[in-house]
Amino acid sequence: MQKALRDKVSLKNPWHFLALGFGSGLASKAPGTFGSLAAVPLVILCGLYLPLGLYIGLAMVASFVGIWICGHTANDMQVHDDSSIVWDEVAGMLITFIAVPITWQSVLVGFVLFRLYDILKPWPISYLDKHVHGGIGIMADDVLAGVFACLSMQAILYWQWLPG
Repeated sequence: MQKALRDKVSLKNPWHFLALGFGSGLASKAPGTFGSLAAVPLVILCGLYLPLGLYIGLAMVASFVGIWICGHTANDMQVHDDSSIVWDEVAGMLITFIAVPITWQSVLVGFVLFRLYDILKPWPISYLDKHVHGGIGIMADDVLAGVFACLSMQAILYWQWLPG
């Protein structure tokens, strides 16, 4: 992130702290990957200890509140979607693991699938990325990447390609 943008955000601001993925979005290279990695402990803890209904509720809250968190931080930075804003990756990772048993194998495969969908942006993810703006635009492509990764995980589990 450029110094001029870094001066406009503060990890002491709770909205910026969340939008920057607990600080992981400040990584100089691959902030989206680091944001996704920062979500892994949250995914593991919630996936192991929350009932499915609460987990789904958490993923939904993270997604809907993320619209405001990311939009607010982007406005403070005076940019549309700076790569340091990675709360959308956190929400996308939570979505990826809905109804997925947590094992080291599932975490690895889910992480890779989410990153592939997020980076490659197949249609309609690419459409949302290019045509939807503001907080909704920041969140929408990663939420959909999470949905695609979750559906892929469910198919993998159905076909018993992963232990679980």
